[in-house]
Amino acid sequence: MTSSVPLRLAQLVALGRIGIGCTALVAPTAMARPWIGDAASGPEARVLARTMGGRDLALGIGALRALGVDSAVARPWVALAGLADAVDATVTVLAFRRLPRLSRWAILASTVGSAVVSFRVAVTLEPDPGSVGIGPPSPPPLPQASTS
Repeated sequence: MTSSVPLRLAQLVALGRIGIGCTALVAPTAMARPWIGDAASGPEARVLARTMGGRDLALGIGALRALGVDSAVARPWVALAGLADAVDATVTVLAFRRLPRLSRWAILASTVGSAVVSFRVAVTLEPDPGSVGIGPPSPPPLPQASTS
């Protein structure tokens, strides 16, 4: 992978997470139905879908913002988003037989895929040139006035 490919993938995953988070906040039943079927219509499921949407929105914004600062700053955000997806995949596997037959494979594939991409990208993001990996680089020094 070239250095721009992991950065672009990280940005796309973060943007996708932001989109999923916003959708879950606005239309929780639509987001939850593929995962849990008819149970998504209940008020408890809508609350849970919205909380997950908030999580995805925060992780996506955090990763996207960190990617704008420095790759080293972004690595933990990208990896933690992958961890959230890995937990989602694990929970999906544990409940697999009780999930809707038509969508459970798609849910599992999307959670595993996102986790794998996030972890892979997190380890391949290259530090920005001249960066020490702690916050944004320092601005260049101001020119000194001549005393002659």
